[in-house]
Amino acid sequence: MATCDQCGAEENLPYQCRHCGGTYCSEHRLPENHDCPGLKQWNDPQGVFDSGFDDTVRDDLQDESSGLADRLPVDTGPGGFFAYFRGNVTFLFLALMWATFMLQWIVRITAPELYRPLFVLHPNAITNVWTWFTSVFAHGLGFFHIAINSMVLYFFGPIVERRVGSKKFAILFLASGALAGLAQVGTSLVLYGGGNGVVGASGAIMAIMGVLTVLNPHLRVYLWFVIPMPLWVLTIGFALFSVFLVGAGGIGSGGVAHLAHLAGLFVGVGYGEKVKRDGARAPEQLRFGGGGPGPGGPGGRRRF
Repeated sequence: MATCDQCGAEENLPYQCRHCGGTYCSEHRLPENHDCPGLKQWNDPQGVFDSGFDDTVRDDLQDESSGLADRLPVDTGPGGFFAYFRGNVTFLFLALMWATFMLQWIVRITAPELYRPLFVLHPNAITNVWTWFTSVFAHGLGFFHIAINSMVLYFFGPIVERRVGSKKFAILFLASGALAGLAQVGTSLVLYGGGNGVVGASGAIMAIMGVLTVLNPHLRVYLWFVIPMPLWVLTIGFALFSVFLVGAGGIGSGGVAHLAHLAGLFVGVGYGEKVKRDGARAPEQLRFGGGGPGPGGPGGRRRF
């Protein structure tokens, strides 16, 4: 028997909010009745209340909802192209990852000398600030690397985004990805005086995984869509495996940026603790696939 997240009442036929994923009784099933964090993501009175034929609603809200988007010649309304990404930064980042992947191939073929300066966060060029972020969306030129990261982001990303909001999710993804890469190349610079560069979103992915592990350590996941296990087992197992590889072969053993994985996970766990104090919850079951490293591209970089 399920328990309402708002009042604690036991419910035989619970309702699950599609915005925040919480479980509620009939009295608190509506988002406005359980202080749903998803309501904060609307932030678009015109998109919510515009009926398409009643201009009085839109006119009444025009002054209140006026912002930069209203002054730009870009259709961000409920029927526009950008409406698909409003409140759904996860898919926006997925699209950027694949767009970057295609751009990597174009640059690799047409201007290979620009490949590393554009996409790779490298110890010898750590002051190239743009690579702190472009390297998060860039991946090894093999298909496997980006496919695995995309799969995990597809399943985990929307859940975290609905709990913390799109803006905070975007900051979490970009900040954790950049910090993970900087931790890898910075440590490599200190220990070895240089080393290989890094590409990949795995640091940000591990941060998302860390957030969910804190929110619901017993979240049931299916590794490779087959093997059931609680999320905490998967997370701790991956972390211990990364620590073992670092101890056995160094922070970049096997061409994989293990320290970046651990740094991203550390950021995610820390942020997850903050979110947990705010009362966010995770669903009871999740299905996803993951895997090991794929082939890398040029430039002597590590995948993460």
